[in-house]
Amino acid sequence: MVDNKAISLNQIVAQVKGNIVSDMGGEKVMLSVEKGKYFNLGEVGGEIWNLIGEKIVVSELVITLLTKYNVDQSACEEHVISFLESLYKEDLIEVYTAK
Repeated sequence: MVDNKAISLNQIVAQVKGNIVSDMGGEKVMLSVEKGKYFNLGEVGGEIWNLIGEKIVVSELVITLLTKYNVDQSACEEHVISFLESLYKEDLIEVYTAK
C-alpha cells in the first residue's frame, strides 16, 4: 500500500470495506462505522464509490466516467484525483502502486 496521500492516474484504488452506504435522493451518503462520521458523496462521488468497489486503476476510472458524463478529460482527471485524495485522507479507500 502507498503511504503518502497523493494519488496519480497510474495507481490502483479500492474501497475500504465496512462502511454503510445509502442512496438519498439520487446522492450517496456513507457512514464510516470506524470513524463514526457521515459523508455525503454526492451523485458523481457515489458513482465513483460504486466503481471502486473492486480494485481499479485511476486512469480506467476516469475513462469510465468520460463515457458517462460530458466533461473535459483534464477536468475529469483533476476532480477524480481530488475526490479520491479526500477519501484517502479519511481512510475510506486503499491505494496501491500499479505493478
